[in-house]
Amino acid sequence: MRCPYCGERETRVLDSRPVEIRIRRRRECSRCGKRFTTYEVVERPLLMVQKKDGSLEAFDRQKLLKGVFSAIKKRPVSAAQITSMIEEMETQYTSEMRSTVTSAEIGNTVMEKLKNIDAVAYIRFASVYQEFTDVAGFIAAIGALDQPEPHSGDTSRTKEEKS
Repeated sequence: MRCPYCGERETRVLDSRPVEIRIRRRRECSRCGKRFTTYEVVERPLLMVQKKDGSLEAFDRQKLLKGVFSAIKKRPVSAAQITSMIEEMETQYTSEMRSTVTSAEIGNTVMEKLKNIDAVAYIRFASVYQEFTDVAGFIAAIGALDQPEPHSGDTSRTKEEKS
């Protein structure tokens, strides 16, 4: 690592600590003695997204963040929750050593995660992602909120029968 002040290659690491998805290192130059900070990030394989029309484009974390942030606008959802959600998705895809993921899979995953975070954000995202053209689309999405989770135990009886 070169010193940004004098260009010396010999630097000493004074402190290392994890920060989000990277490692922050505080360094000191052996020649000029000045200190500076560097960040180390794990290099991930390039993840490609297969669009509905069959074309491929590189996974763009910022594009996905922008879409989800528009769904949570003025909702009690923190940016940290959304950033964590997208980081979890990206980590899952790369840990499976996948090079391609479909836009449908990304959209469905975001919808499932938003369903558990905020119902209104889920409906907003679903309306854009599924391209609702009439009220029936909204009604179906709202109905999906009432469906019990498959892993929640006995789903053979309705709420009224259980009461």
